[in-house]
Amino acid sequence: MTKPAAVPAGPLSKFPASQTGSSDALLAAYRRVREETERRAAPLSPEDQVIQSMPDASPAKWHRAHTTWFFEQFVLGEHVEGYKPFHPDYAYLFNSYYVSAGPRHARAQRGHLTRPGAEDVTAYRRAVDAAMTTFLQTASEEKLRAIAPLMEVGFNHEQQHQELMLTDILHAFAQNPIPPAYDAAWHWPPAHRSGDAWATLTEGIHTIGHQDDSFHFDNEKPAHRALVGPVKLARNLVTNAEWFAFMNDGGYRKPTLWLMDGFAAVEREGWDAPGHWRNIDGEWHIMTLAGLVPAEPDAPVCHVSYYEADAFARWSGKHLPTEMEWEVAARAGLLNDAFGIVWQWTRSAYAPYPGYRAIEGALGEYNGKFMVNQYVLRGSSLATPEDHSRVTYRNFFYPHHRWQFTGLRLADYLA
Repeated sequence: MTKPAAVPAGPLSKFPASQTGSSDALLAAYRRVREETERRAAPLSPEDQVIQSMPDASPAKWHRAHTTWFFEQFVLGEHVEGYKPFHPDYAYLFNSYYVSAGPRHARAQRGHLTRPGAEDVTAYRRAVDAAMTTFLQTASEEKLRAIAPLMEVGFNHEQQHQELMLTDILHAFAQNPIPPAYDAAWHWPPAHRSGDAWATLTEGIHTIGHQDDSFHFDNEKPAHRALVGPVKLARNLVTNAEWFAFMNDGGYRKPTLWLMDGFAAVEREGWDAPGHWRNIDGEWHIMTLAGLVPAEPDAPVCHVSYYEADAFARWSGKHLPTEMEWEVAARAGLLNDAFGIVWQWTRSAYAPYPGYRAIEGALGEYNGKFMVNQYVLRGSSLATPEDHSRVTYRNFFYPHHRWQFTGLRLADYLA
């Protein structure tokens, strides 16, 4: 039997439905999120939507179906009496890692699913959207208030997959010898460089983590006190020009710059540049959402792993900041481009905050069980949906991962 999802406590902030539990506000928020997913999928052909270019990525149609399953499983299935799932096999096909919610298809084999096709997934989304609309229009105010926190988890969950849809299809397109464009009109967001090169944090005790009842994931709490500084953080992100210097100095060939596992990845994978970079007639190009374009020297470097970021910091005679240092500096407005271009690696292991407890139920599997062997990234990227970033947000990936929009800024510890 499926273990029911626990509903996170506390009011929500981003979507007005959370304030009142009103039918109209919840439905408007639901439709806005669901339409954005379809907007991002619109440039993709049915063939584009089935490809899985590596085990860590997922097909676009799987993202569209999985986010639909989330609402069907945790909202309709648990709060609509007599609800019958759209298809008896879809829970197995489109569950991700919620063990409490039942058996799942293997992650690495999602690209084997030529059926159901993209149009079948569209029909699934439309059917669940229709059922959700009926439910939100007919449920009592008490019921709507009770499920509003669960709804916002669903909204934010779908927004996470909206970002993954872009990073995953970009990785797939990057494997194509004739690199296609997702959006030929796309361009890198402009970076901002202003003020002194370094922002100084004097030694002090700061509150880290989410401090109010607005929406947050459970890994952002409990808020707690931490000693930070003295340290200087680079106001600006590391650029391609700075990365060229690292590469030209043999950075990928010097084992003394690398963690042991990192240099093993360099040798095993043949890394000599960031992910999605190609050397064409002696000039570096980057596979982007607009296709293959020349690497702009002043643009922030992107698609680097933790191993690469750590090696670059060591080559620079600097360090990566901790996530606490990043949060204090970002909260004070000291960092240029903290949000909206690249997620920034920190040297903080992804671990629970003091006193952390996962919520009860299947949604308790959302973050807590991944708190090992990964590193925290802060900020947000060019693919992060609007309104899906905040100063306490903790993203996390394994140290070898580099298909996300990931970059870095440096830290320097005062003598």
